[in-house]
Amino acid sequence: MADPSIERFRRIVESAYLELDSRRTEVNDLNVFPVADGDTGDNMVLTLKAVLDELDGLESQEGPDVDRSEIVEAIARAALMGARGNSGVILSQIIRGAAEELASRPGELVDPVLIAASMASAADAAYESVRDPAEGTMLTVFREMASSAAKRLAHMEKARLNGEVTAETQDEILAELLDGVVKDGEQAVARTPEQLDVLKEAGVVDAGAHGLVVMIAGLVAGLRGSADAAPEVARQAPPSVGRSHHEDSRFRYCTNFIVTGRGLEARSFVSTLETIGDSVLVVGDESTLKVHVHCDEPEQAMEVFSAVGEVSQLDVADMREQVAARAARLASGRSAVVAVAAGDGVRDLYENLGAMVVDGGPTFNPSIADLLAGIREVPAEEVILLPNNPNVVMAAQRAAELSDKTTVVVQCLAPQAGLAAIVEVDHDKGAEENADKVSTALAGMSIGSVARAAKDDTKGRFFTGDAVGFAGDEIVAWGGAGSTLAKTMEVLSAEAEILTVISGEGAPLGVDEAAEHAPEGLEVEIHEGGQPAWWWLLVAE
Repeated sequence: MADPSIERFRRIVESAYLELDSRRTEVNDLNVFPVADGDTGDNMVLTLKAVLDELDGLESQEGPDVDRSEIVEAIARAALMGARGNSGVILSQIIRGAAEELASRPGELVDPVLIAASMASAADAAYESVRDPAEGTMLTVFREMASSAAKRLAHMEKARLNGEVTAETQDEILAELLDGVVKDGEQAVARTPEQLDVLKEAGVVDAGAHGLVVMIAGLVAGLRGSADAAPEVARQAPPSVGRSHHEDSRFRYCTNFIVTGRGLEARSFVSTLETIGDSVLVVGDESTLKVHVHCDEPEQAMEVFSAVGEVSQLDVADMREQVAARAARLASGRSAVVAVAAGDGVRDLYENLGAMVVDGGPTFNPSIADLLAGIREVPAEEVILLPNNPNVVMAAQRAAELSDKTTVVVQCLAPQAGLAAIVEVDHDKGAEENADKVSTALAGMSIGSVARAAKDDTKGRFFTGDAVGFAGDEIVAWGGAGSTLAKTMEVLSAEAEILTVISGEGAPLGVDEAAEHAPEGLEVEIHEGGQPAWWWLLVAE
């Protein structure tokens, strides 16, 4: 068979990217070395994203039948250009080392022997990129994974493959090898606190090392053609607030840029950069260098190269802000609420109760990606997810499955009910316990709504433009806006003490007028919600 096509390369790389991206917050929160700036996951994900973008561009220009050497050379350069931060630059060198080995053997099929050789070259390239490599980091763990691949060859029936093997068989054989490498990588990650005191003091494993294992697990899933086929990699808990350790750089800015020129020698610039900063990494070739340094004056770092080349793609991050943001995230409580909602007023109501809101839009149909983004952004280890609409439940469940955080979907099918129920949440408790509390609260509520009829009723009860009132899914009132609202309130509040009404976009009665239609003796709260489609949303407790 021919070398793997660019489509196969892309499928496998994309799988690794998605697996790592789904757990980037987990990796970020582990990040205490060399600086506790909480961006290791971000940096590794961005490096892989640059590789994906390069593969897309290459395929669009060259078509599906691109030579393997051209593919691996392109992705090595893309990783270099897209790398950011210590972890991103080191990952780019792992990719470069593997790519160079693959490119040096154009006549060989990609098989376990070639994979093991590529991993060994990648480990060497990564170590060479760091002037004073620390053990107990991603460098150590990748070296041990490369060693695992070499040792496992002896126990494989098909360590070498010939041209008669099918693509499916080739992929499964490579997946078998890397599946074992992931298991050995997990054990190596677990040993990192024994090798690096900073990790031991913080009570965490190395962030970049854990990210690498997650990434390789994603490669296995890509080889097997299913996200569900990834080897399980145990979740790693962040440091508790009391144990969080900040290994702070004495410098403020994480500075990254590209230098292009002629006859560039990476190591010749390191000592000069170390006089103005720390965490110095300079990698690349004679024509292109990637520079990473922590310093107080990014302009000084760029000035080092002013006489030898052109500086571009400057990226500067304020590490003090990153450290503060990470600390706030880890101190924010164990669990939080993510709720789907529509309307500025409804959003404000949820946010005032401490929830993260995912915008449902006019159709109340957020994507799985929207839900994952909300889960990732909320500053807590665990999440209670409220879909707030029957049409969102399946997407919410899928987002919970894909998330790197413990996420529990509560069967809350209306935003007004969620608002009343989340007052029961104790953010210091876990998601499961809080989900039970919210579910119990929901069971004691009655929900309703009033909307404008979009068409004539087939039974002749109402016509287009009339008000229609619902108790749950049952129509209980219709006709004029005021009388329909009053009847719906009456039905819902038969055994209730409190009635909450949320006024929507285009409601024909103002807030004060709506309140006048409530039954006597009932405590009524009315809010401006601004939600589309529904004139009023109601919940009785």
